[in-house]
Amino acid sequence: MHLTINGEQKDFDPPMTVEQLLGEIGLDPRKVAVERNLEIVPKSHYAGLSLDDGDRLEIVHFIGGGAPDEASRNDMGKEPQSLSDDDTWEVAGKRFKSRLIIGTGKYEDYEINRLAAEAAGSEIITVAIRRVNLDDPSKPLLVDYLDPKKYTYLPNTAGCFTTDDALRTLRLAREAGGWDLVKLEILGDRRTLYPMMPETLEATETLTKEGFQVMVYCSDDPIMCKRLEDVGAVAIMPLGAPIGSGLGIQNPVNIRLIKEQSGVPVIVDAGVGTASDATIAMELGCDGVLMNTAIAEAKDPVRMARAMKAAVEAGRDAYLAGRMAKKMYADPSSPLAGLI
Repeated sequence: MHLTINGEQKDFDPPMTVEQLLGEIGLDPRKVAVERNLEIVPKSHYAGLSLDDGDRLEIVHFIGGGAPDEASRNDMGKEPQSLSDDDTWEVAGKRFKSRLIIGTGKYEDYEINRLAAEAAGSEIITVAIRRVNLDDPSKPLLVDYLDPKKYTYLPNTAGCFTTDDALRTLRLAREAGGWDLVKLEILGDRRTLYPMMPETLEATETLTKEGFQVMVYCSDDPIMCKRLEDVGAVAIMPLGAPIGSGLGIQNPVNIRLIKEQSGVPVIVDAGVGTASDATIAMELGCDGVLMNTAIAEAKDPVRMARAMKAAVEAGRDAYLAGRMAKKMYADPSSPLAGLI
């Protein structure tokens, strides 16, 4: 029996089910998702679904790429006055304390990624969906280092340039791990990795109708961000600068406008290069910051992760404190009356 698996021709003796195939390859059915002839195979069907000669299969799993128990909701209109256990944020019915989301790509290995995630204090991590390595199925997996029971996995569509690819990726992600909370990004240009907004809007609406909770990477256009919220996005994630550029927040005015108009969390996604960039994002009132390269490509990723955690907390505290007004001229700290 001839099968095409992840683009490679393989021969097997029939009859064979999906479960038997995974066992022969050496893959744990719990850690992968399978697509047969462009249709996702539910895990409950692995044992009973027989494969036919000529079938084309895609077998994917989570890799490094860009959950806490659900708590009771607080009133959304109340703004905490200081950083404490009450200063949480909520997305798709889940409440989190950490406002720093980190990616899982570009690290030297999964162990450094694990240490960085712990140093950052993150509760959400982004993960990518990629083909299983058929030549080395025993290779360590991300889930072996970053426990999905400890971290909320946020599957994303990194590298997708079309609506169809993004939809297919997230449907496989839901089958692989059962997560409905996802991050959508559809790229429009390989040089800038700016989002293709018309397709992003279309895909957000489609995924929402299918029951996904969609956090959306988008441009810093307030009008488009409002439209994304209107079609069901559960979080708006405007870029601070191009992905991986480290340029920092290039358009703080628009970021602040987006935050002021939004009824869902606003998270700066992409462009953060160092701790001060994260602080600026939080001082603008954003609910969180997502970053990957700034930590993963630092000379000391674990130390940078600690710095980013402190920066996010400082920026949030400064926002809640309410900064002084900017003035054109000096205003002495000590009264001038009564000088000797």
